[in-house]
Amino acid sequence: MKIAITGKGGVGKTTLTALLAQVWADRKREVLAVDADPSPCLAGALGFPSELRAGLRPVAEMDDLIYERTGARPGQVGGFFTINPRVDDIPERFSALHRGVRLLEMGAVDTGGSGCICPESAMLKTLFTHLLFRKDDVLLLDMYAGVEHLGRATVDFVDLMLVVVEPTRRSLGTAAQIRKLANDIGLQRLLLVGNKVRNPDEADFLAKESPGMPVLGILPHDPLVQEADRLGVAVYDYVPSLRKAAEGMADLLEQETALIER
Repeated sequence: MKIAITGKGGVGKTTLTALLAQVWADRKREVLAVDADPSPCLAGALGFPSELRAGLRPVAEMDDLIYERTGARPGQVGGFFTINPRVDDIPERFSALHRGVRLLEMGAVDTGGSGCICPESAMLKTLFTHLLFRKDDVLLLDMYAGVEHLGRATVDFVDLMLVVVEPTRRSLGTAAQIRKLANDIGLQRLLLVGNKVRNPDEADFLAKESPGMPVLGILPHDPLVQEADRLGVAVYDYVPSLRKAAEGMADLLEQETALIER
């Protein structure tokens, strides 16, 4: 099961990723969660202890590793370097495991067919492709804000995409952009997830105004989310309302992906 999670900045992509990752880990699934944000924060949402978090570092910032694998230093312009470096050992070697969730911090993903052609871009592009072709039981990709990665066709091998939105027209406008770009690269299976929903009227608004995507589920607004972040504990443990909602969404996603595999 390979699921990409995206949406406008600040809508709660990381919260949803952390919830689903822990739900499936508690169900004894093997989970690899990938933080593809330039400012990784998935470890905090998962409640990783400080000693494990200290050992995590985005692959995009590993200059020595990039040089070792590509033959060129990050930021180098011109010259020769390997555009298909070895990456198969990276997920296990540079990840951390906590409560059944293996976490890899990837950093910014610039995998496009246009723009910068540089060693770090080649490294991340190869790693991203490797992740999509691995045989992981559950792969969750916490994508960075916006739609750029879709324009560069980086998620066309996932089983489906979850687009996280708040109950606002601006958030739904971004979701509409994501849907168009996803469809352009052949990704048709998109589901909407509402977050920070305070009442039935807001839930109805999302259902009625969704830009052509079925609503998978709703994460209710809960002030305990901010408290969990302040305390540095997993939202899955600290916010029962969100854990229950995520468990229901995980059930539906298992049914959805089972149909895809048929």
